[in-house]
Amino acid sequence: MAVIRPEWGADRGPDEYAPPDRRAKEDSANQSSFAVPRQRSPEQSHSPSSATTNLDAFIRRVCGASIDEIDGAIRELETMREALRVEGERVSREIAGFASLNQASMFAMKIISDSIDGWKNGSR
Repeated sequence: MAVIRPEWGADRGPDEYAPPDRRAKEDSANQSSFAVPRQRSPEQSHSPSSATTNLDAFIRRVCGASIDEIDGAIRELETMREALRVEGERVSREIAGFASLNQASMFAMKIISDSIDGWKNGSR
């Protein structure tokens, strides 16, 4: 049974929107009959192996973009890890420098304190 929608009218139908190789052949004698899709020729039909190949290619195409984004994120994270490692080494060197400076200043304060104590005791 054919469904003819009112908006299609008598001269338009689903065949107008079908791919060219699936449209029914036009019969000039019987324009009002419904369309029957043409059968595909053997060379147009897909074998199971070509369908598998097409599906495989489709999946690779769809997954390819995601894999590229994941690879990009991995490269970005590796770059960030290296930057953080370098920054950590720099901070460690700075802390070691501050610790050395702190020890030197504590030693200087001890000498100054001992000198002041000597002056206090010597002046009495």
